[in-house]
Formats: sequence, C-alpha cells, structure tokens
Amino acid sequence: MKTPHDLVMAAKALIREVSLDEAEQAIRDADVLLDVREADEFAAGHLPGAVHVSRGMLEFKLGGTPELSNRDLKIVLYCKTGGRAALAARSLQEMGYLHVQSLAGGFDTWAAAGRPVAKPSLPAFD
Repeated sequence: MKTPHDLVMAAKALIREVSLDEAEQAIRDADVLLDVREADEFAAGHLPGAVHVSRGMLEFKLGGTPELSNRDLKIVLYCKTGGRAALAARSLQEMGYLHVQSLAGGFDTWAAAGRPVAKPSLPAFD
C-alpha cells in the first residue's frame, strides 16, 4: 500500500521542480502562477500575482476555464511545502499540459528566504 509520501515522491520523479534560485525567473516567464493551497492559507499570504485554485478543484477549474485550457500555457504551481504542488503538476501533465513546473519547498521556502509575500488588505471601518 502506498503512502502519501510515496505518491509525492513518484510525482516528483516525473515533473520539473524549480529551485528557489530559479523560481523568480520561472514565475516571470509563466503565463500563470497557481497557488494550490486551501483558501485560508492563500488569504494568510501568497506569492504576488498568484491565482488561487485549491488542489481539490484544480482539474475542474482548469478544465472549465477557457483562459486556462490552452495546453501550451506556462504554469508554475506551489503549495505549502511542495507535496500538493507536485501531485498537481503531475495531474496537469496527465491532462496534456506541456509546460508545468512546481516550486521546490513551496511557500514555506519562499517566505523563509524573505521573498515577497502578498496579503490581502482588509477594509478600514473608520
């Protein structure tokens, strides 16, 4: 019986992960940066310019959104530590997406390195 770790490691063997050093260029070159964490994680802070699509809805959202259906899109995905993004990247490959990359170490590695983090601003009720 496979464990979640086994599934992540199998996915990582078949996808392209970008290191933190490569991440900024990969993101600049991407057509879309996808945060596949849960909504509360995204709201607490995310990479600037990221679009939120939770891992559980990813295939449905991409399949049902004409702007994201082009299989030639350059996509960079990330999650908290890299596991969900690796599984998501593999799933997108299986759907026929040709240029999918995952951020190694995910949001935690990005934030720990002092890279920019966007947080939604709350309205002031003065």
